[in-house]
Amino acid sequence: MEEIPIIAKARIQILKPIEEVFDAIVNPDRINKYFVAHSTGILKSNTTVQWKFPEFEEFYPIHCKDIIPNEKISFNWDPANPQMTVDIALEQAGDATIVTVKEGNFSDHKDAVQQAIGQTEGWANFLVCLKAYLEYGINLRNGAFDFIRDNHSQ
Repeated sequence: MEEIPIIAKARIQILKPIEEVFDAIVNPDRINKYFVAHSTGILKSNTTVQWKFPEFEEFYPIHCKDIIPNEKISFNWDPANPQMTVDIALEQAGDATIVTVKEGNFSDHKDAVQQAIGQTEGWANFLVCLKAYLEYGINLRNGAFDFIRDNHSQ
């Protein structure tokens, strides 16, 4: 019997042009306003940037693979696990943009289902934060995960 891959997936429609949505994801001056506390650079093919989340002290390397303007953003959090690629697809839908995030193949991990659920939750959060920022100019993450930082530092 063929094993079905376990992946994280989240999707949303944002009422903004595809160019604006793409820029808000790859541009550190914009992603810092709704998702990460700090990004060391623009997401471009075959580069690595560091992301720092407000609730953690560590920086996380983002190894960019394939970035196609206004179409696709592909990166890996962990080069030791190439199957753990994050693919963000952008699709124009009239005056809006549909953003789909897929991550992984968690099938070879012991707690695959739990990991996929957790990553899906994280990417759904990313998408609603992106939507709130682009459509309403607000940062939903502001203070939203202080409880994680407070528990993480104990």
